[in-house]
Amino acid sequence: MNTVTTSTCTAFLGHRRVANGSYAEVDQALRALDLSAGGLLVFDDASGALVDHPWPAGYAPAQAAGAPADESEAAIASQGVGRPRLGVVAREVTLLPRHWAWLAQQRGGASAALRRLVEEARRSQGEQDVTRLAKERVYRFMSAIGGGLPGFEEASRALFAQDAGAFAQRTAHWPADVRDHIAWLARDAFAATPRPAISAD
Repeated sequence: MNTVTTSTCTAFLGHRRVANGSYAEVDQALRALDLSAGGLLVFDDASGALVDHPWPAGYAPAQAAGAPADESEAAIASQGVGRPRLGVVAREVTLLPRHWAWLAQQRGGASAALRRLVEEARRSQGEQDVTRLAKERVYRFMSAIGGGLPGFEEASRALFAQDAGAFAQRTAHWPADVRDHIAWLARDAFAATPRPAISAD
C-alpha cells in the first residue's frame, strides 16, 4: 500500500511563527494576515529551504531526491524505458572508462550492478544520510532566520560537530518560536549515543 505524504511548510513574521501546515493551509492563513510591514519568511519543513510566497496555484514543492515530484512523473516513469511495472527511469550516468569496464563484468550488466550498489548504500548508510540531511535542513533554516542572532556561529559549529548539548545551549536564548522550530527540525540531526556494552560479570 502506497503512503501519500503531504508537503508542509512553516511561516514566520520576523521571529514569530504565524502559520504551519500544508501549503494550501499556510497560504490561506497568510492571506488573512496583514503582511504589509514585511518580514515574512516561509520554510519548507522537509528541506528547511526558503519558499517564495505567494506561490502559484497548484504549486508543489520539490520532493526528496529519488521521489517522484507528482503522480504524472510516476506515470511517465512507468511508461518509459526499462521494466514498466517497476517504474524504471532512464537517466544519464557519467563514469570513467574503468568504471564502465567493471560494471560490464558484473552479473546482470551495468544497470543491475548500479541498482545493487545503490540499494546496498541505502542499507548501510541510511542512518548517516538521515542525520546529514537533518543537519542541512536545520542549517538552512538557521541561516535564513537566525544568522544575526547571538551565538549563531557557535551553534552552527556545534550542529556539524554533533554536539547536541552545546547546540541546545547556544540556541537556548533565541526567540521561543525560532528555538522550538529548530528543535523540531533537528530531531534527527544528532546521532544517538551508542549504549555501553553490559558486562557479563
